[in-house]
Amino acid sequence: APGDSVWHQRPVSQELWTEGFWPGILWYAYEYSNDDEIRKAAEGYTNSLGFLSQIPAYDHDLGFIIFCSYGNAYRITGNPQYKQVILDTAERLAQLYNPKVGTLLSWPREVPNFGGHNTIMDNMINLETLFWAAENGGRQELRDIAISHADTTMKYHFREDGSCYHVAVYDAESGEFQRGCNHQGYSDESMWARGQSWAIYGYTMCYRFTKDQRYLDFACKVTDIYLDNLPEDLVPYWDFRD
Repeated sequence: APGDSVWHQRPVSQELWTEGFWPGILWYAYEYSNDDEIRKAAEGYTNSLGFLSQIPAYDHDLGFIIFCSYGNAYRITGNPQYKQVILDTAERLAQLYNPKVGTLLSWPREVPNFGGHNTIMDNMINLETLFWAAENGGRQELRDIAISHADTTMKYHFREDGSCYHVAVYDAESGEFQRGCNHQGYSDESMWARGQSWAIYGYTMCYRFTKDQRYLDFACKVTDIYLDNLPEDLVPYWDFRD
């Protein structure tokens, strides 16, 4: 708040979608510095999130909360306990999948507000947890879910020019696509910068795991419109159509 001079901390909660970023940053810092104090801090903040792999997923953010923290922890240390948390998390995340729709449900709490199964573009990031788990001891079905989500999103979540809606709403029973709309951008037909960047990362990552040329071509398409709309200083607007 204005005038504050101290950090305000909150208890660990599954409702805070950024919680995995700080321990992830600490693991990167330890990897660079080999500083034991940074490693201890990274371990502490990472371990505080482990309970999230043992409870039902609050929403889709669970994927990158855990993969940023435990994913880097396992990559750097090889500790099998970190790996197990990632595998358990992938199973929790998979519980949000609706096979009739073909995507993960992003916000269970928002189903009444949107009037159906909602999938937001941010969810593309979380497929990384599913792909990785399938390649590292988890069920093959986790990869199948990730591919289904990516393909369904590619079909319904984008306009002809490659810009994306923030939210796609589906009928949970029939699987029928109902509409694309906005939640955090300027308007239903605008291009929210952060949402478009989720798409850029998401489809590039899908190509990395599958080597399916469709994903690379699509990643280029959704990147081109982003680059074409950048202002002269290359700092993106909150929403490109604001």
